[in-house]
Order: sequence, then structure tokens, then C-alpha cells
Amino acid sequence: MAFLKNSVSFTRYAVQDELTEAFWREFPDKLRQFSFRDIDDLPEERAWGWVSFENMLDTQWLENPPLKGGDYAAFALRLDTRRVPPAVLKKHFNLALLAEEEKIRAQGKTYVSRERKKEIRERVLFELNRRFLPIPAVFEVIWNLSEGRILIATVSGKVLDLFEEYFSHSFSLRLDRLTPYGLACSLLAEEELERLNLLEPANFRM
Repeated sequence: MAFLKNSVSFTRYAVQDELTEAFWREFPDKLRQFSFRDIDDLPEERAWGWVSFENMLDTQWLENPPLKGGDYAAFALRLDTRRVPPAVLKKHFNLALLAEEEKIRAQGKTYVSRERKKEIRERVLFELNRRFLPIPAVFEVIWNLSEGRILIATVSGKVLDLFEEYFSHSFSLRLDRLTPYGLACSLLAEEELERLNLLEPANFRM
């Protein structure tokens, strides 16, 4: 658990919409509705969804509820990704291509078209995906309800883009990623903000 370790890298967000009491009554059901769906027995390359903060296998929050009492909710984004090694894909594609070339020579043809090569590659990748188990990754989320602030335990741009899109899709809420400047703007008074905007970057090179 990243947030329970000695150090953690995280990204801050501000929720841009007002939350009603009805939203919090529906919140656990929304998590379950958009929870993670396993693809171990499916050929998909990626899958993502919400899981329990404490246990990535718990997609129904049977052990620990997402609302922690007080001002906090905690859950996680699970992302499973299949990675077929390029060398394995190349090997099996070449084998399939050789078989295709033998087949068309028997039909009096001389070469495999580009479109057919693309079809062969997609078929080989599909078959290989069924043989490789996806690799799971979990990114913990902590939501301060009273302040409308969210922390997610990652700084990966691709993961953050996925988180923002899926969060909005799941809860119909807008998120604002808080850069250091944006965070300063939310904390400083107007006079201090004016002084901040007058600052210029310093060059410390000799």
C-alpha cells in the first residue's frame, strides 16, 4: 500500500462540483457499478476499474467499506495490462507468415498483400494474448470529502489521464489537477497571489 509506506509519490486533485447527500448514498453503488472486471480468461490487452483500498481482489467492498468515516473515502484504481514480448510476437508472426506463403504458392500466387499481413499479425496477437496473463497494478485513491481534495498514488501521465477520464465517467464529476502553481493560487490571498505572478525564474548556472 503506497500511502502506508515511508515515502510515496502522489498527484493532487480538486473536485470542481458540489456534492449532495444523495451522491454519498449512491457512491458505494457507483463504485461497484464501475468496479474492475477480470480479464484472465479473456483476450483483451487492458482492463481497469475500482477496487477496495485494502484488497485489489475485493470489487464488492465486502471486507472494508470505501467510506471511512469522518471526512475521508478510500478506494483504488486497478489497471491490468497484457504485455506480449516483441520477440515472441515477431517469432509467431513470422511462422504464421511462412505458413500463409506456402498456402498462396499452392494457389499460384506470389506474395502476401499488406492487408493480409495485417490480418495475420492481429490474429497472432489475439491468440498470444490468450496465453499471457495480465500484469496488475493498483493506484490508491484518498478523497478528503470536506475539502474536495483527492490524492492518487501515482505521477504517471498515462495513468493520470485514465484516472481523470474514468473518474468523470463513473461519478459525473469534474477534476482539476493541482499543479504547484494551482495549489498556491488556492491557498494565497489576492495580494500574495499578485506578488507570486510577478516572480520570474532564476538561472543558477554560473
